[in-house]
Amino acid sequence: MLAAMPPTPSPTPDPGAPRVRDRGDACPGALRLHSADDGLLARLRLPGGRLTPRQVEALADAAETLGDGRISVTSRGNAELRGLAEGCGAELAPLLTEAGLLPSPTHERVRNIVASPAAGLDGLGHADVQLWARELDERLCAAPWAAALSGRFLFVLDDGRGDVTGLGGDVTLVAAAPDAALLRLGGRTVRVAAADAPRAALAAARAFLSAAREAGTGAWRVRELPEGHDVDVREALARAGIAAEDGREPVPPRAAPPAPGPLGASALHVLAPLGRLTAAQLRALLPAGEVRLTPWRGAVVTGTDPGRLPALEAHGLITRPGSPWAGVSACTGRPGCAKSLADVRADAVPGSPGLPVHYSGCERRCGRPHGDWIDVLAVPGGGYLVNGAPTPRTSLPEAVATARTTR
Repeated sequence: MLAAMPPTPSPTPDPGAPRVRDRGDACPGALRLHSADDGLLARLRLPGGRLTPRQVEALADAAETLGDGRISVTSRGNAELRGLAEGCGAELAPLLTEAGLLPSPTHERVRNIVASPAAGLDGLGHADVQLWARELDERLCAAPWAAALSGRFLFVLDDGRGDVTGLGGDVTLVAAAPDAALLRLGGRTVRVAAADAPRAALAAARAFLSAAREAGTGAWRVRELPEGHDVDVREALARAGIAAEDGREPVPPRAAPPAPGPLGASALHVLAPLGRLTAAQLRALLPAGEVRLTPWRGAVVTGTDPGRLPALEAHGLITRPGSPWAGVSACTGRPGCAKSLADVRADAVPGSPGLPVHYSGCERRCGRPHGDWIDVLAVPGGGYLVNGAPTPRTSLPEAVATARTTR
């Protein structure tokens, strides 16, 4: 029987720390739990955000019976359980394993794979990269060396629409045509056959690990490699027997994520209020072919009638692009996080359409969006900074609304 590893204390960032790391990667997982003020935290990696109906039920059961009854959706489309009690691992790990949510105890923290959530559903894009995500995950878990990747290392798989290309992937795959893919690592882009794309992504990750070992700085991400230790992507692919040529076309620019609402004739997209789903809200997404948690803290539901949207809105989910809560997110805040200066979830306010808004309880800004966004930061004394401007708590609605529409 699998048992959860003891919680790892949160490290305190040191701005003056040397480039060489002298500690291990403390990123939480499903077995390595993190200790927070509201209990233990488990982070479940969900490649492509994918959950089968059975896994939806299992995750909801785990939240209700072992945690605080909620599931947090992360900016990588993963799931977090909070409020877990000490010693819960004897129940949590078997529950996750039985549901297929823990296929590899040695690799569970490195299964960081984001894929275009609407791939294969709405007629856009060049390929169903959700299929790439499944193959890459299988290859990743089957490679013993891959367990050395950091829990922060990220694979991004975009179907060509550009919805996830801007999420800061270490290895990014973009479907450039039905039979071709672009692979980007660092500043280098190469073109490979679509059939080789998942294998090429894994070969690029292995080449990064070699470069990181040679650098000797303990780099966890590609952008952390010191100058002179870049990865030669074409050479790495050649060693793996994968044909590649320099990418002549640019990677698509970042595109807006799909709006809440219907996706084609048999799928829909909803957002979780402030990025958290109750167990009841998660179950309300069923029946479904599958549920794909998204980097925008929502869910794409496949194999279902978009006419269900009003019923899901009645459950408190965000189903319309014009919802005042669309694009509003927040970190955990008080009382769950000891570093937070405020209960940012209680202070968050709805607003007018515009740029995403993120409420942060401290300068770490955990969970902040990628790209342009409105920064609402708690400061000592009970106030906030809204894009750097001091703002009393009572003036947040006006300040945020103005920032969303004028920036």
